[in-house]
Amino acid sequence: MRTDGTLACWGLNGDGQASPLACWGYNDYGQAPPPAGTFSQVSAGGSHTCGVRTDGTLACWGSNDYGKATPPAGTFSEVSAGGFHTCGVGTDGTLACWGYNFFGQATPPAGTFSQVSAGAEHTCGVRTDGTLACWGDNFYGQATPPDGTFSQVSAGTIHTCGVRTGGTLGCWGHNEYGQATPPDGTFSQVSAGYFHTCGVRADGTLACWGYNGDGEATPPTGTFTQVNAGNIHTCGVRADGTLACWGYNGDGVATPPGGTFSQVTAGAWHTCGVRTDGTLACWGRSVEGQATPPTGAFSQVSAGYDHTCGVRTDGTLACWGLNGDGQATPPAGTFTQLSAGDWHNCGVRTDGTLACWGNNDSGQATPPAGTIVIVKATDPAGGSGFGFTDNVAAPNSFSLDDGGTKTFSGVFTDSYMVIEDDPGVTPGGFALSDLTCTDPDGGSSVDLGAGKATIDLDAGETVTCTFTNTSPAVGGIAELPDMAGASADEAGAPAEGSGWSAGSYAALVGGLAAGALAIAAGAWYAGRRWLR
Repeated sequence: MRTDGTLACWGLNGDGQASPLACWGYNDYGQAPPPAGTFSQVSAGGSHTCGVRTDGTLACWGSNDYGKATPPAGTFSEVSAGGFHTCGVGTDGTLACWGYNFFGQATPPAGTFSQVSAGAEHTCGVRTDGTLACWGDNFYGQATPPDGTFSQVSAGTIHTCGVRTGGTLGCWGHNEYGQATPPDGTFSQVSAGYFHTCGVRADGTLACWGYNGDGEATPPTGTFTQVNAGNIHTCGVRADGTLACWGYNGDGVATPPGGTFSQVTAGAWHTCGVRTDGTLACWGRSVEGQATPPTGAFSQVSAGYDHTCGVRTDGTLACWGLNGDGQATPPAGTFTQLSAGDWHNCGVRTDGTLACWGNNDSGQATPPAGTIVIVKATDPAGGSGFGFTDNVAAPNSFSLDDGGTKTFSGVFTDSYMVIEDDPGVTPGGFALSDLTCTDPDGGSSVDLGAGKATIDLDAGETVTCTFTNTSPAVGGIAELPDMAGASADEAGAPAEGSGWSAGSYAALVGGLAAGALAIAAGAWYAGRRWLR
């Protein structure tokens, strides 16, 4: 991600993983093409993707084996997509998990949580009181956390580590290589890799432990702000912004360039970083050009398997590397965040909507979507300036005149609301008099009093909602009661026997106040004392 917000990706792009913005790359299960709408967080799992919409609801797409891409209803603050299951933290702090559940990894405990981390076949979370809970595969004890309170937890493949509230570490699970035997001392961050673990100490120095066949658990000296443990190599950002990488160095993947950096990302066989001046640097294997970044300034970079993508400082994307499935051919537009998977990519646009691209063999780059059409009608014709609020897409508001339509295309299947602003006090005295929605399966509903249409959109559907407003003047002045003999008392009320009921009189006065009948009233009843 460039500092101007644009993306750049490079490297292997056989599945479009080097084509940024939104999601792209390997898409055999539809995990690459995101739905429409605005999102605050996105998480890419093995063959599916899930995101938290700005209204807190969840959307998942891609492979749906075991139902891992079928999220529950409700609002969430975080979602974590694992290999074959998914978990999320609800806005009320409770957990929900779904998908493959052979080991019980999708059956979370009760209580409230602040963080959740989905591992390969187990899950761990930090409760709001700081205690840990883990569930799922526990063959190596990876789902049996220690006592105490924690601020962070990281679930690895078959081991887990966490930072206690006092800064000390706790690790558990598979420990053949000592990856679950942390050193003493206090830490600010921990990262569990495949068979090794690394952490940043409170004084900024690093400590790594576990499998060290390629030196991935032998960190350099100095102080660091961040560490990222990969499969068999590790990289960290030093306090002065420079990078350090160690471990497996085939193709130079663990040999970073000089200079200062704000971010580092480790791909399968290459690594990239954003320098403090916004330029990119990549190193390691570059058979597909994935380690040969473009020029320009970036705010973020994400390395996939054989491709890379970045967000430029102007928000546009750039991708490079393998492009066999279009993963290195990003969409147009501006983005705030990008995540490169092995063969597909997804990005969050500046309006909050998602975009995914790349391999689409299983429809993972084609999210289930539908169309919403909003129609405005007025009686009499000619009404204008009717405002609406929606939660379909940014900017989440629009206006229509009589006969106008607003069409939302490519909308991800979900429930949406469209509300007419102040339906009882609309321009020109028009009041909302009718609201209907045509839905093929009849799942949508309306609330005329609130001026709200609740749209239940399914894949391939087109739901059309018509908002009709009527003016109080409909029918013409000729339909007003004959006031030739009307009289009124000094208080301004209609006199008995004048032919005016209290209701009729109130309706007329209301119309005058709105300005709808001012001219007509002046012409017809000029001189009437109670109209002066």
